[in-house]
Amino acid sequence: MACDEPDALSGIFMRQNSASAISLDFEPDADYNFVETLEDRYKCAYCHLVLHNPHQTGCGHRFCQQCIISLRSLNAVPTCPVDKETIKMHEVFKDNCCKREVLNLQVFCKNTPGCNSKIILGRYQEHLQQCLFESIQCTNDGCCDQILRRDLKEHLSQHCKFREEMCQYCNKCVVLMNIKNHEENDCPDYPVPCLQNCSQIILKKEIEEHHLVCPEAEVDCPYKQYGCLVKVKRGKLTEHENSALREHMLQILDKNSQLEEQISDLYKSLECKEIKIQQLAEAIKKCEKEFRQFTQLFGKNSNLMVSTQALASHLDKSARLESQVKQLIQMANQQQNKPDLRPLFDTIENVKQTIALMETYDQRLVVLEDQSSKHDLQINIHKAQLNKNEERFKLLEGTCYNGKLIWKITDYKMKKKEAVEGHVLSIFSQPFHTSRCGYRLCARAYLNGDGSGKGTHVSLYFVVMRGEFDSLLPWPFKQKVTLMLLDQSGKKNHIVEVFRADPNSSSFKRPDGEMNIASGCPRFVSHAVLENTKNTYIRDDTLFLKVVVDLSDLEEL
Repeated sequence: MACDEPDALSGIFMRQNSASAISLDFEPDADYNFVETLEDRYKCAYCHLVLHNPHQTGCGHRFCQQCIISLRSLNAVPTCPVDKETIKMHEVFKDNCCKREVLNLQVFCKNTPGCNSKIILGRYQEHLQQCLFESIQCTNDGCCDQILRRDLKEHLSQHCKFREEMCQYCNKCVVLMNIKNHEENDCPDYPVPCLQNCSQIILKKEIEEHHLVCPEAEVDCPYKQYGCLVKVKRGKLTEHENSALREHMLQILDKNSQLEEQISDLYKSLECKEIKIQQLAEAIKKCEKEFRQFTQLFGKNSNLMVSTQALASHLDKSARLESQVKQLIQMANQQQNKPDLRPLFDTIENVKQTIALMETYDQRLVVLEDQSSKHDLQINIHKAQLNKNEERFKLLEGTCYNGKLIWKITDYKMKKKEAVEGHVLSIFSQPFHTSRCGYRLCARAYLNGDGSGKGTHVSLYFVVMRGEFDSLLPWPFKQKVTLMLLDQSGKKNHIVEVFRADPNSSSFKRPDGEMNIASGCPRFVSHAVLENTKNTYIRDDTLFLKVVVDLSDLEEL
């Protein structure tokens, strides 16, 4: 069966869901001890090891898939190392029959003589995950010991220095090698001697409470506030009080004398303040007398003065109105002995009208401020909508509608590190479509691998997403899909995988949620091939993936 792409080797790998079980496979470079002598027909004509993913050339010889790729990368026109015939890449096909035979060859477990199991080659790695004689690393953090799987339980419970043990004082789980340090520094229930040498043993958490009553702790004399600066042990405090009674009494008397002097000074100060208060009271009385004489002098125009004061309180907002009030006061003084007050009344009326006009302006200003707040709110709403539209336009500009996706993955090293550390296991491409009203699709990549490719390969999957026109499209999705890793040297040595959607798989039914389960190749390309400096799949820490959907038999809406 010939490949669909003549420019690069593209075996049609078995499609496998990202969530499915591990399929039959084996590590290609391991040394296997076969039960029966390995026949030549199961050996690669290039590396002479057991065939891994066998491919057959037009001349009839079989090679490992990776060996075929190596031959192609070493020579522009590869030749068969057996008969020197030119290998025509379009005649190379995947030999699934031979692959099944190889995967079912019987091998001995490498852990002989402890383990005498015979396993088919395809289940060899699965057996090692369970073999009791396989050497594995201790599962405790920090422990690097290698132990047989059958001895792991005993090692974890009895021998490992990094196992957790219960602290005998606080019942907290602590790593064995740190338990002594925990007891002496962190354990609240660890018994310690009193720091004051009182010969008592106290729990660490109670040490501060003990110091408040410890008879050996040094404390200040109760008469410190009167001048006694002696420090004495709490147990001998009563003895000190009895022996220094005379000194304490003298200190108290001296303190009382100082207080009496301070009280005397306060009395003197109070007397001075009382004299000042009396002087102020007399000055107030004098002012009141002068004020009464003044009001009697201007009694006839008292009503006019009250009116001018009321008007003045309304004219603080404007310098112009303040000037008018001053003129009003001057006119009132000039009209004291004149019976004709008509010009004064006219001026007051003008001031009232001005005040009414100012109040109208204030009301209009409040209305304008309210309208301005509403306009600001509308402007903010429009700005938010414009930002959403701009983001949508950017997404639409980068969307393809021809069933093809070119996915540029930058910062490969950083993103792979995040995947290895378990922070971001997978990344998604931008969506693309088979047409304007077609299927909505995307790609998903596990840079540290998924399933059988975890830790060794990049896994690449194809995802069917929920779209706007799903109700008009035929389901399930049945098109052929090509996954490619693009060569950036210009030689088109792309790595290509092709599969046709399985109509019975839930991955290709009409999506119920945002997207279906991903489907594709868990062992799309090995890290060794991808990151080899001789290859040009990565440049400037960037790689390009391409997804092509065959639209030849798809009817467009």
